[in-house]
Amino acid sequence: MAWEVKGDLIKTHWAAEVDPENVLPEYPTPQFERREWKNLNGLWEYAIVAKEQRDVTEFEGEILVPFGVEAPLSGVHRVLTEKDRLWYRRTLEIPEAWEGKRIILHFGAIDWDSEIYVNGVSVCRHLGGYTPISVDITDALSGLVNELKVSVYDPTDNGWQDRGKQSLTTHGFWYQPTSGIWQTVWMEPVSTTYLQSFKMVPDIDNGNIAFRADISNKSINTSITFEVFDNDNIVATATSKLDEFNIVLNDMHLWSPEDPFLYDVKITISENDVPVDKVKSYIGMRKFSMEKDKNGTPRLFLNNKPYFMNGLLDQGFWPDGIYTQPCDEALVYDIQSMKDLGFNMLRKHIKTECARWYYHCDKIGMLVWQDMVSGGKEVGMYYAGVKANIQTHLGMKNRFKDTTQKAYNVLSRKEKEWRDQHETESFEMMDALYNVTSLCCWVPFNEAWGQFDAARIAKAVKKYDPSRLVDHASGWYDQYEGDMRSTHIYILPLKIHQPDNRAYVISEFGGYSLKTENHTWCPKSAFGYRMFKTREQLTTKLEKLYLGQLLPLIEKGLSAVVYTEVSDVENEVNGLLTYDRAMVKPISDRVKAFNHRIAHEYERIGILDQPLEEATEE
Repeated sequence: MAWEVKGDLIKTHWAAEVDPENVLPEYPTPQFERREWKNLNGLWEYAIVAKEQRDVTEFEGEILVPFGVEAPLSGVHRVLTEKDRLWYRRTLEIPEAWEGKRIILHFGAIDWDSEIYVNGVSVCRHLGGYTPISVDITDALSGLVNELKVSVYDPTDNGWQDRGKQSLTTHGFWYQPTSGIWQTVWMEPVSTTYLQSFKMVPDIDNGNIAFRADISNKSINTSITFEVFDNDNIVATATSKLDEFNIVLNDMHLWSPEDPFLYDVKITISENDVPVDKVKSYIGMRKFSMEKDKNGTPRLFLNNKPYFMNGLLDQGFWPDGIYTQPCDEALVYDIQSMKDLGFNMLRKHIKTECARWYYHCDKIGMLVWQDMVSGGKEVGMYYAGVKANIQTHLGMKNRFKDTTQKAYNVLSRKEKEWRDQHETESFEMMDALYNVTSLCCWVPFNEAWGQFDAARIAKAVKKYDPSRLVDHASGWYDQYEGDMRSTHIYILPLKIHQPDNRAYVISEFGGYSLKTENHTWCPKSAFGYRMFKTREQLTTKLEKLYLGQLLPLIEKGLSAVVYTEVSDVENEVNGLLTYDRAMVKPISDRVKAFNHRIAHEYERIGILDQPLEEATEE
């Protein structure tokens, strides 16, 4: 049977444009780009068998990679259970021009427990649904035509593993699962000595870039050349035989949402001065910090100046691809449409994205708060958190113990394994996203969703990456660590609770909702925090929320807000966009106008030493 988009619920208009012969063709990692590569997206064979079955010889059909097996765009649209195992197979053809090279196989992400086989040889076993996989398959190859198989087990919410908001049973704010390959698959040839990974840290105070490389088969004759370009003009260069060194950059052009300037970067690995590997990248020079403004109020800073982060919750779900966007244009649309409305930040909620999403945030100028992905089995802690949150709004005691912080030696074996694996995956995620220019804040825990040892983990995250902010426990169970005093307020009025020596942020609020005819995923089960009947009503209430309640709090120390949310998600209709991205629900010009008022409030109350450029009366 030929591939087709399955399902009878709403879809984006991009779904009809998906070509199974040319799926997500763009280079998947724009900050680590080689000239030669081969995209392996497209139609693969698949089979769903009992989880105990360790090999498959007969396959039942074709699946469109990289869409999860549950997604309509996969062409399968079936939900895996904890009793199932998913198998993939395809032919792996190596170009003749690559003969004599090492071949690296990449998967952007596979959810959850995966094993990769080349010609029947296991080349990699990987746990974790949100981090990339790269493996040298050269020694398992047999000529130019080979067999590639992938085995995947994913119990979703019947397991302990990190899974975010995925659920086998869709209800409320628990959404459809994504199992198997859900990001681009590709391969590329490299020399024996090649660049495996690198980290760049912009230092605007000292005018340099700190660079650290991991090179395979490095010898005493291996050197690294790092070149920085402003368009085609080289502005800085350094060559070293060390793994770590600094590149001096004079007359820096700083990156910001208002001016998202990026330098191009070229990294060359040489042996005896002969180039053996070349990688293209880019970097933005910026600094994120929490400091006190000239009035002594703790605030979030960008490039050594107070900066109000006005953002939205971004869950990253699609009605046709679930976890996976139908095309690159769809990624750009979400980011650019929010930028056009006057927002400058997105909080990526309990999910990671493909590298190209972060690339577009860098290019467009959209700050990113990145949630770690939650898991565990402590659902009861979520409801305890709901009660605690209600108490907060009623003005009751706001010091809640992290009640999941049990002694490690009394935990069950599965809980110990999950906690250890959760930390492993969280730091792997940080490694994968470390060079993203726009990523300004790590969020280790959302509310009570699997929260444990939040203070310890916050310190570990900050030590591992001191260049970014940390919101250690977004919303509930504050352990008084990190850079932010972070609250969620869905019950009005908005107010500031117990300010301390951290910047105060409202990291979730709003949730104003509107069902839209022919653009709601399931009208009968649609819900929202506060429902309105027309675009006019929704827009008027948003104006009152932002200008009547949020605006006065800026002078009192409010440094950032995260509105719920970018788009509707399945039954949840809190989005500024419909789930199919066909409609902006509030009246755009009025949203943009109140966001400009919010930005200009910093000038009015004299937080900045210099007035904001282009500040105008609204």
